[in-house]
Amino acid sequence: MKLNTLAVVMMLVGFFIFTAQVFAADNDPEHVNPAGQMAQAQQAQAPEHGSEGGHGDEGGHGQPDLGKVLPLYACIPFACMLLSIALLPLVAGTFWHHHFGKISAFWAASLAIPFVAVYKGDAVYEILHIILADYVPFIILLWALFTVSGGILLRGTLRGTPVVNTGIILLGTILASWMGTTGAAMLLIRPFLRANDLRKNRTFMVVFFIFLVANVGGSLTPLGDPPLFLGFLHGVSFFWTMNIAPHMLLTSGILLAIYFFLDTWFFKKEGAVVPDDGEKKPLRLVGTYNFIFLGGIVGAVLMSGVLDLGEINTFGVHRAIQDWLRDIILIVLGGLSLWATPWTLREENEFSWFPIIEVAYLFIGIFITMIPCLLLLKAGPDGAFAFLIAAVKEPFHYFWVTGMLSAFLDNAPTYLTFFNTALGSFYAGMPEAASVPLLMTEKMHYLQAISTGAVFFGAVSYIGNAPNFMVRSIAAESGTAMPSFFGYILKYSLVFLIPTFVIVTVIFF
Repeated sequence: MKLNTLAVVMMLVGFFIFTAQVFAADNDPEHVNPAGQMAQAQQAQAPEHGSEGGHGDEGGHGQPDLGKVLPLYACIPFACMLLSIALLPLVAGTFWHHHFGKISAFWAASLAIPFVAVYKGDAVYEILHIILADYVPFIILLWALFTVSGGILLRGTLRGTPVVNTGIILLGTILASWMGTTGAAMLLIRPFLRANDLRKNRTFMVVFFIFLVANVGGSLTPLGDPPLFLGFLHGVSFFWTMNIAPHMLLTSGILLAIYFFLDTWFFKKEGAVVPDDGEKKPLRLVGTYNFIFLGGIVGAVLMSGVLDLGEINTFGVHRAIQDWLRDIILIVLGGLSLWATPWTLREENEFSWFPIIEVAYLFIGIFITMIPCLLLLKAGPDGAFAFLIAAVKEPFHYFWVTGMLSAFLDNAPTYLTFFNTALGSFYAGMPEAASVPLLMTEKMHYLQAISTGAVFFGAVSYIGNAPNFMVRSIAAESGTAMPSFFGYILKYSLVFLIPTFVIVTVIFF
C-alpha cells in the first residue's frame, strides 16, 4: 500500500509542478497565448501566402509553429511518463501491472489539459494531428504485423545452442531491411523464445535480439525503418541506403560476435546440453499463407510513399488519401489473417493480445506527452532546443545528437529535423529537389551520420523504436525476466551499444 501511495504522490507532484508553470506563463503579460497572437497575425497576412499553401512560419495547413513559443518545461509530462515506465514497475509493480493504462492516460491528460487551456485551438490541432497522423497508423501497423506474424508457427525440433541462436538473430538482421524491423522481430521472436525454453539465462538473448533484429538490421533500405522511409519520401534514392552498409555490417558484426561469446559462456556455465528426447522432428512452417499477408503489409507501406492521391481533412487534420488507404488495407489484411488462421494454431504459438494492448495503452501517453518535445525540435534554431541545433556541425555531431534524441523521442521526426538542418547548412535557399542529390553525394558523410544515428540508437531504450517494447512484452509474457527501463540502458546499452557506436564514430565519422 505504501508503494502504491508513493506512486500516486509522484504522479500528482509532477502534474501540479507542470500545471503551475504553464498557467504562470499564461498569466505573464509577455506570454499571453502567443500562439493565438501568432495565428491572428498570420490570418491578417493570409492573402499574401494563399498561393503558396500557407508555408513559412505556419504548418502546411495554416497552423502556427508552436515550437517557437513553447517553453522547455513543457516537456515535463513526457519526462514523468518515461519515469513512470522506468520506476513504477520497480517500486510499485502490482499497482503498475493493474493500472498502467490509467497512468498513461493520467500523464496524457496532464499535458493535454493545460496545453489546451493555454494554446486553445492550436493545441487541439496538435493533439488531433499526432493521434490521427502518427499514433493511429503506428498502432494499426503494429497490430497488423503482430496479428499476421502470430499466425505463422515453426514446428519441429529447434534447440537454442549458441550457433542456432546466433543464426536466428543473423537471419532476423538480414530480413529487417526488407520487411521492416517490426515485421522481422514479430516473425522470429516466438520461435527464438521457444528454442531457448530450456535455457536459464535468456535475458541477454532478447536484449541482443532487440539490438539487431528490431533496430540495426533495418538499415539497408527505406522499408527497414521509418526514418529511412521519410528520407526516401524527401528524395533520397531507394538504394542510397546501401551506402551505410559498411556501418551496419561493422555494428552487426561486433554485436553478433559479442552475443556468440556471451551465449557460449552462459551455455557452458549452465551446463546446458541438447536434450535427447527421441527422434528429432524436422522443422516445418505452418500458416505460411500469412506470408502473403506480410507481403501485402510491406506493399501497402511502400504504396503509401509512392502514390499521391490528394488529401482528406479529418477534424482539421490533413492526411493523404493513400495513408488512409494504407491503414484500411492493413486492417483488412490483419482481419484476413484472423479469419484464415485457426485459433488453435495461434494458441500453439502462445499468441495473446496482451502485448499489443500494453503497447497501445502506453504509447498513447508517450505520443501525447511527446508533443512539446517534437514541436521544440521541429522549431530548430527558433525554439528552446536552439542551443542543441547550433552545436551540430560535424558528421559525428549529427550521428550522436540525432541518435541520442532518437533513443527517447520518435526517430522519424528527429531524422527529418537534422536532415533539414543539413540541407539548410550546406544548400540554403536551394530547392529540395536540387539539394538532396547533392547531400547524397557531396556531403554523403552527413547523411550517413543522420541515417545511422536515427536507426542504430533506436536500440538504446525500450521506446527508441516501435518493436522494442513489443518484443520485451512478448518475452516477459513467455516467462523471460526482462530488465527494467533503466536496467536495460545501464546493463546493456551503455555496456555494449555505446562502445560499439564509439568504434563506428572513430572509423567512419
